[in-house]
Formats: sequence, structure tokens, C-alpha cells
Amino acid sequence: MDTAITPAALVSLSTLMQRPTHHLNPVAINGLSQHSWTQFRTDVFCLSQQLAHIEQSRIAVCCKDSYVFAVAFMAVIHANKQLILPSNHQPAALAELSAHFDVLLHDAEMVIGVSLATTINLSTLLNEPQQPVEAEVFFSALSLTDIELTLFTSGSSGTPKAIIKTLDLLDNEIAQLEAIWGQQLRHSHICSTVSHQHIYGLLFRVLWPLCSGRSFDCFNLEYPEQVTAQASTNNTLISSPALLKRLNNHVTATPYKAIFSSGGPLPFLAAQQCLQLCKTLPFEVFGSTETGGIGYRQQQQPTTPWLRFNVVKIALNVEQCLKICSPFVDAKHWYQTCDHCVLVDDDHFELKGRTDRVIKIEEKRISLTEIEQRLCQLESINEAAVLPLEYQQRIHIGAVITLTAQGVEQLEQMGKGKFWLLLRQQLRQWIEPIAIPRHFRPVTEIPLNSQGKRLIRDLENLFNLSNQ
Repeated sequence: MDTAITPAALVSLSTLMQRPTHHLNPVAINGLSQHSWTQFRTDVFCLSQQLAHIEQSRIAVCCKDSYVFAVAFMAVIHANKQLILPSNHQPAALAELSAHFDVLLHDAEMVIGVSLATTINLSTLLNEPQQPVEAEVFFSALSLTDIELTLFTSGSSGTPKAIIKTLDLLDNEIAQLEAIWGQQLRHSHICSTVSHQHIYGLLFRVLWPLCSGRSFDCFNLEYPEQVTAQASTNNTLISSPALLKRLNNHVTATPYKAIFSSGGPLPFLAAQQCLQLCKTLPFEVFGSTETGGIGYRQQQQPTTPWLRFNVVKIALNVEQCLKICSPFVDAKHWYQTCDHCVLVDDDHFELKGRTDRVIKIEEKRISLTEIEQRLCQLESINEAAVLPLEYQQRIHIGAVITLTAQGVEQLEQMGKGKFWLLLRQQLRQWIEPIAIPRHFRPVTEIPLNSQGKRLIRDLENLFNLSNQ
């Protein structure tokens, strides 16, 4: 759907709900229906009034509809409650995180599997006819430094880690995004394949559009065919490597105004395929829940370095790991990451892998990232995910791989045993024998979650469920 959006001046989250009622752009679009700014203000006001009168203070929001989510997000903070964003809506995941909240706000599309004293179905509430007239709606400015948001890392293994951020940190990042891409995204509508329950989707598909006056889709694009159908010079796509790699031969009739990718590494071939199919080279954004955005790039070449956000200072520690001083974390103190980097110059850096992906086998330091890189240099392998496996109290390396057309042909002709032997022989030119994978599992796709993060448990299960 082509939607012409009139540019609006960027406003802070602190005064967002004070934006004048004559603001004409829709907030969100669901097919042919639209949610107006006046409706959004009224819905936020009604919900905030209800939440202000409940005793509990820790309120979780978990919705599939991004408009309903946006209403809940703004209502919770204007009701002076603690805002919790579970990482997904699966019953088991919500149950795992239920100790962090007292009330759950959800929409009708959710499956509730959590035992709580209070759950509120927002779809029912927002459809109730009792709505105040616009003259009754009033919002005070917010003190963003006093409002905390709890997010959860989309951990690939173990219990998700709670990350607490104050809203001024998010507000600072929104201002930076608009400073870099605001002009390019003028008159743009936002489509997305990623969840607003995570920091990337929260900022790029909901909060940034709200503050800049751009409309957004109510629901995710789930399939490559939907991404293709939504392509328009009026639309901007917020996506992840997981979906961009699945575009294959889905050619778009017109280019997107812009495409963003974050949540995990986007292979160079996938970036170039996106350029070929969608006529748009993605902007990749590097960062994390803890750090916020650090830098960005467009992969013109496989070695294209990352450009830091101009408000983020970068340096390396003695172990050559990136540290940042950022208004998205703490503008006065350095934050140390585990990302091994090379500084190209004062503004650009190259990522060399995570130092927390270095393990010891028989007292030798082994880089899992290096093994993956070496595997991907082989003509028969497209992608690789490497992990340590324990067999009979000894650590071995396992590799989950996707094959190129040449690799598939070789596997069929040689059989698994001889093909695995060939791969090990080819790796010997770079890797010492102890670090060469002992076990391989070919798959059509590396298991990823919706944010493009590798699912370590699923990778481990590939070795547990079959014998080789």
C-alpha cells in the first residue's frame, strides 16, 4: 500500500503525546484501515487512566499488533508504571519471565499461558465505545531519565538476561537515527519483518516513526512474498538477515525507499542479492540491547568497514576489543564490549568476531569465529555455525553448515564420510588439527530466531538427534 507521509518535525518521547491534534498523518495502517493521531491520543489516554488506578506497578506489554503495542507502551509510561517488554509471546517464554512483572497487557492474537492475577486484553479494551472527547485528553511532559524500561536479550541459550534502560537513552538514539536518515526517509511508511518486543524493532518500527510522524504497519511481514508485494518508493523496510537471506528470486517491481538490517551479521552475498532483487542495498546497523546502535554500513564490498554513529566515541582496549562512550549507554563513561575489532581510522572499524567465542581445548585457545570464517571460504560451503560439543568428557568442534550448489553435488557424489574428510583436509591449510570440526550437520538454513540470532539449543539438538 502506497502511503504519502507529510514530513513532521522530530519530537521527543517526553512530549510526544502533546503533539497537536491537527497532525494529519496516520499513526498505523492495517490493510485499508488506518489509526489516526487523534484516535491514538484518545486510546493512550484511556488506557493510562485505567492503569493509573491499579495497585500493581510492574506492567509487561506483549502484543502482535504494533499499534496496540504503541498504545500500551505510551500508556504505561504516562501512568507512571514500570514497563517490561518480554522478548516473545510464547507461553513458556512468558512463564519463564513472569517473576519480572505483575500485570500483562496483551492483544487478542496472543496465547496466554501465564498465571497472573491481572491480564488485560487490549483489543477488547480499545474497542469499547466509552471514549472521552478530545478536549478531555491531556498529557504532561515526561522526565525520561526517571522512566525505566526492562528489555531482555534474545539469548541463544540459557535464561534471557534483563537489561534496564532509561527512556532518555532511547530518545537520544532516535534523535541520531533521524539526523542520519531523516531526510532520506521523508514521505516514508514503515514496513517490518521484526518484532517490536526487541530493541531494534522497538526503535526502528515503532518509536522512531512515532516521534518523526511516519506511519507504520500494524503487523509483521512474515514471508518473502509479502516483502516483495510491499516494495514501493514510499515504503521503508525494517528487516533482519534471517528474512533477507530468504528472498532468493523474489524480485520486486519497484525499490524500497530504504532497507535496514540488524540483529545479526548479513552475509555479503545476501546484501548483494538484496540489491539485485529489491534494487536497494541494505543499511546494516551494528549494536546490541546493552549498547544501542554503535555503527552502520552498506556492504559495497565484503570488507566494507563500519562507520560509527557520530555521537559514539570508539576505542580499543589492550586486547583489541571495542569500547564505546555513547549517549545510548552512558555519555560519561566507557562501556567495554567483547567485540574484537580493528580500527581503520578514527571513524571506521572492522569486526573480527566475539572474544567470548574463544574456547580452550587441551590448553589451546580456539576461535570459533575463525573456524566459521575458514569454512565459509571453501567453495562448497555457504554458511557455517560452529559450536563446542562434549563427548565422553572431551570437547570436540561441531559445525552446522549450508552448502552451495557445488557442495550439494559433491556430497551426493562422494557420500558423507568422504565429503567430511575432504572438508577437514581443506581446513588443514589454516587450522591446526585440534580445532578442525569432528562433526558436521548439513542443513538448508542455520536455525535463527526472528531477530537473526543463532539458536544454540537448536544447533546442539542437531547433534543430539542424529548419529553420524
